[in-house]
Amino acid sequence: MDRLTLGRSDLKVTDWCLGTMTFGTHTPAEDAHRQMDMARDAGIDFLDCAEMYPVNPVAKDTVGLSEEVLGDWFARTGRRDEWVVATKISGDNGGFVRDGEGYGPHNIADGIDGSLRRLKTDVIDLYQMHWPLRGSYAFRQNWTFDPSGQDRAQTLDHMHAVLRALGEAVQAGKIRAIGMSNESAWGMTKWCDLAEEHGLPRMVSVQNEYSLLYRLFDTDAAEMAVNEDITLLSFSPLACGMLTGKYQNGARPEGSRMAINGDLGGRNTDRVYDAVQAYLDIAVRHDLDPVHMALAWQRTRPFAVSAIFGATTSAQLERTLAGRDVTLSEAVLDEIDTAHRAHPMPY
Repeated sequence: MDRLTLGRSDLKVTDWCLGTMTFGTHTPAEDAHRQMDMARDAGIDFLDCAEMYPVNPVAKDTVGLSEEVLGDWFARTGRRDEWVVATKISGDNGGFVRDGEGYGPHNIADGIDGSLRRLKTDVIDLYQMHWPLRGSYAFRQNWTFDPSGQDRAQTLDHMHAVLRALGEAVQAGKIRAIGMSNESAWGMTKWCDLAEEHGLPRMVSVQNEYSLLYRLFDTDAAEMAVNEDITLLSFSPLACGMLTGKYQNGARPEGSRMAINGDLGGRNTDRVYDAVQAYLDIAVRHDLDPVHMALAWQRTRPFAVSAIFGATTSAQLERTLAGRDVTLSEAVLDEIDTAHRAHPMPY
């Protein structure tokens, strides 16, 4: 397992991160704790959560449950210090948290305290804003994205005020570092500029979707990441399971995310299955598990990446962990590039 430093912080993490967004519902606490044990045994020391989790679907009566599952493991084992723990405060959340109110200087402290209480810990290593409140092109909103209604001055004032509140939390010892999620290259650059201008905490990471099937990060965001020392925490590196091949030829395994939510967050399109097959065929030609190939590919990118993967069951996690030392040949990488050119935006 490789290790990397998050941005310009002193936080060092594994380049694989255990995602926990099903913990407490689709993944019962007992199996979630088993997954945490398995991940640690495999050398992974990075966990990602959010106050809104679990998802699929998000529900008011389950908000915060995933954090509670993690907290119960920490309390039971006394091994909190073995993990770098990341969580998020909700942005535009559809009314599930704080009656839909996002985050700002008036409620960030309460959000942090709530997560600390559920996690049963004294400090959050990486505290992330789940969405930029001005809007985002994440989750297929890129097809209709229109920033023309944004108020630049209002956005920058909001960012500055949020950074001040986060700075107070850092000074109080409640959080160690900060990051964004579902953010653009422009947004990340302005967060960094404001932090440097005012001597406030600087973003160390951005958690955006990134996989063989979804590579919007590869251009302006990649340039931002390199020049601003921002680590990508890539979510959905297996494209919600599509890159496993389990949905090919109309298959809908019982209990799968496709069976529960046929849209898969807009990923279920007519074009996607040909793209998936192209990557599955590469894996077959080179005797690779497609799961291992998809995750190993993330390590080849020209910017720092820690890939966040989740597993509904410990059996799924066991399959993923078996590929933790897989590396890809130049021949495989060349074929992946060819497939990407043929299927650049499958959803």
